[in-house]
Amino acid sequence: MLAEWPLEAGSTYLNHGTVGVTPRRVLQVQRTIHDAIEAQPSRYILRELTQLGHYSRRSVPRLREAASAVAAFVGAKGDDLVFVDNATTGANAVLRSFPFTAGDEVLVSDLGYGGVTNAVRFTARERGAVVRVIEMPDPVRTPGEIVEAYRSSVGPRTVLAVVDHITAESALVVPLAEVAAALRPRGVAVLADGAHAPGSVALDIQALGVDWYVANLHKWAWTPRSSGLLWAAPDRQASLHPPVISWGLDQGFTAEFDTVGTRDPAPHLSAPAALALFEEFGGDSVRRYNHDLVWAGARLLAERWGTPFETPETMVGTMATVPLPVSLGSTREEAQRLRAELLYEDGIEVQMHAFRDRLRTRVSAQIYNEPADFERLAEAVARRA
Repeated sequence: MLAEWPLEAGSTYLNHGTVGVTPRRVLQVQRTIHDAIEAQPSRYILRELTQLGHYSRRSVPRLREAASAVAAFVGAKGDDLVFVDNATTGANAVLRSFPFTAGDEVLVSDLGYGGVTNAVRFTARERGAVVRVIEMPDPVRTPGEIVEAYRSSVGPRTVLAVVDHITAESALVVPLAEVAAALRPRGVAVLADGAHAPGSVALDIQALGVDWYVANLHKWAWTPRSSGLLWAAPDRQASLHPPVISWGLDQGFTAEFDTVGTRDPAPHLSAPAALALFEEFGGDSVRRYNHDLVWAGARLLAERWGTPFETPETMVGTMATVPLPVSLGSTREEAQRLRAELLYEDGIEVQMHAFRDRLRTRVSAQIYNEPADFERLAEAVARRA
């Protein structure tokens, strides 16, 4: 499958989870869309793209057509889903629209994505709300530990919880539906951060019981950068607004998010082609191959380095995080230095980070990867330990 991707020859790319790679065939679709836009820019952007355009002979606007295709892939209705630049943009929309009052409490996890956590802190600071960071067990040995951590953290002023579907650095598949079920009876709304979920795990957003779901399409769903989605439960849509207010104001949920000023729509419009290719290559088989490869690869790395890997297989999707040998350091700066050495000296691109005084690597598996990629990483790190 490597020939289907435009990766640099001779490189070992184990970091699809940070910056996903777009298949060649999808990039060609994106180029075709760009050419069509440039052939008649005003017609395409002003008349055909959104429902607020001038008179158009298209029965369905292009963005709504693409949104329906994406919605079918993630278990949702097209009218409940809009495109955003990325999951962080979607999270900002929810947070900036939420009716916080002074003293309200927001729950976040210490395994959450830093960019979204910063957005929570910023919004809370503006509104006088309180951010409570839940410290998760290390290691997490059962899904129930995460459910209980959220359940036991709810206080009398807790109004919102940000829950990762797949944690960013630790790469844990979280029992999202169970967390939402534990929080909803307590009156806590749930913003789900599914940045890594589409294409990584099978999705049925409507069945999860969350209030909002944000995700990226430009990672595991093979869509060009930058493209993400924001799903909102029907009763949450009227009060939800994009970070950029433009001509769609007060024209309805989809119109408001579809019309946020001039932007490049090609990544979003390429999403149906990316998802079609994903299904052509096997869909469930793609997810299964990636899961099996990263599960085997993580255990190989831990065995070679003599480090613990205690994550249950049920909490592994297409990424896994493995502790590095203690001799390699414990700080963020040491993680960044090692990551750079692996790239520039060994041609290996992989995520490295420091968490609780231990260096860790998060490895990703995509169908262009093979077991030998993990062998190369194991050897390169062992030489430095």
